[in-house]
Amino acid sequence: MQRLYAIIWLTWKAAFRFRLIWVISVLLAMAVVLLPLVIKHDGTARGFTQILLTYTLSSITALLGISTLWLACGTLARDIEESQIQLVAVKPIPRWQIWFGKWLGLITLNMMMLGISGACVYGLLIYRSAKLPEKEQQILRNEVLVARSSMREQIPDFKADVERILNERLKTLTLTPDEVRDLRKQIEEQVKAAQQIVPKDYRREWVIDAKKALKAVELGRPIYLRIKFYVAQPTIGATYLCLWRIGSDTSKQVIELEQRLANETFHEFPVPPDVIGSDGKLVINFVNRNQTAVLFPLDEGLEVLYYEGGFLMNFVRALLIILFWLVLLAAIGLAASSFLSFPVAAFATMSVMIFFFSSDIMRSSVEENTVFGRDHETNKQINPVMDSIMLPLFKLTVKVVDLAQAYSPVDYLSSGRTISWFELLSAFGQVVVLLGGVASAIGITAFYRRELAIAGST
Repeated sequence: MQRLYAIIWLTWKAAFRFRLIWVISVLLAMAVVLLPLVIKHDGTARGFTQILLTYTLSSITALLGISTLWLACGTLARDIEESQIQLVAVKPIPRWQIWFGKWLGLITLNMMMLGISGACVYGLLIYRSAKLPEKEQQILRNEVLVARSSMREQIPDFKADVERILNERLKTLTLTPDEVRDLRKQIEEQVKAAQQIVPKDYRREWVIDAKKALKAVELGRPIYLRIKFYVAQPTIGATYLCLWRIGSDTSKQVIELEQRLANETFHEFPVPPDVIGSDGKLVINFVNRNQTAVLFPLDEGLEVLYYEGGFLMNFVRALLIILFWLVLLAAIGLAASSFLSFPVAAFATMSVMIFFFSSDIMRSSVEENTVFGRDHETNKQINPVMDSIMLPLFKLTVKVVDLAQAYSPVDYLSSGRTISWFELLSAFGQVVVLLGGVASAIGITAFYRRELAIAGST
């Protein structure tokens, strides 16, 4: 352990010799203190708090991510190029401990900077919220500065229906494998549409198992409906009539609400806890009296939010997930600098970050099963050869990015959602153990094979 402590201390000293660390510290201070003073919001305390959390934590994550990659590339690559690593390598310490010690040094440095930044953000939130009127403070305590879990209606399994309809179609059609895949996708969308779309003058019913929310109700905490819908013929600035009937024959109370809401945006409104039936079921009905069809997405169209815990521990868990990302970036940077020079390693890792930030474009290509597009007349791939090469690479990238970004702490906090301990452990396993472990194995192997006596070797 003494040898590891020595490497960690040397990594800290090397980090503070970089001017970047001081520049990042100043930028972090500006993101935490000055940014909340200049950002615009909708004029409500809830809107201001959500935007403050989103902007400050996103800025902190981006700044620490850039500095982590830069320091990870520099602390090892420069030691090798300037022959300083030779003074350590001749000591009775294995190379894996040198590599691992530098990794721990970067992790502990990020823990310090992230902890200070997070404490400042939390203190600013509490200070600003304490200055608000009691009504606004109550809104924040119930909707933002809280940890809420959600319940949804169970999404039905469409696979059996899709395969049945597909087999019936194929009895009268002769299609290529690509055409069969496209037809299956079309059928899936049609089957989903039957569950998502509410035509004019039709009703849609949700039955949600709300037993988990009973504990929150006993604590006197309200429950909320969070909805989002789309319309077939949207009009800019228009609102749409929403008629709700919430409750059932087994509930103590049944309420009917009439609202005019905008489409393509999330809406939240509280409902009394008595609408939950004695069987623990919450029945929600929507009647469409608009002149256009209304679509509620299965994944985010309607959900019930209920109190599960306080904001502080939820905020700490969010910071831990951000730390997991930084741990992964440190492993990637050290792995690159184990066999590349500092400029090349820095360029390569920054390119990987940009590549990952483009994952949404890759995901669209994977969903469409083409990178270079399709011919409008024949619906065939324009460049099938390149698609066969690029699509597997895009699929692999999307899977890796999904593992790293499975849980978004910024989105969770800004909407007052809870980050459960299970999700935290899952993020640790996926980001640190799996992805970080792979990057570490590559880096340590490359570091063992590198000739340290040749300065500037790549």
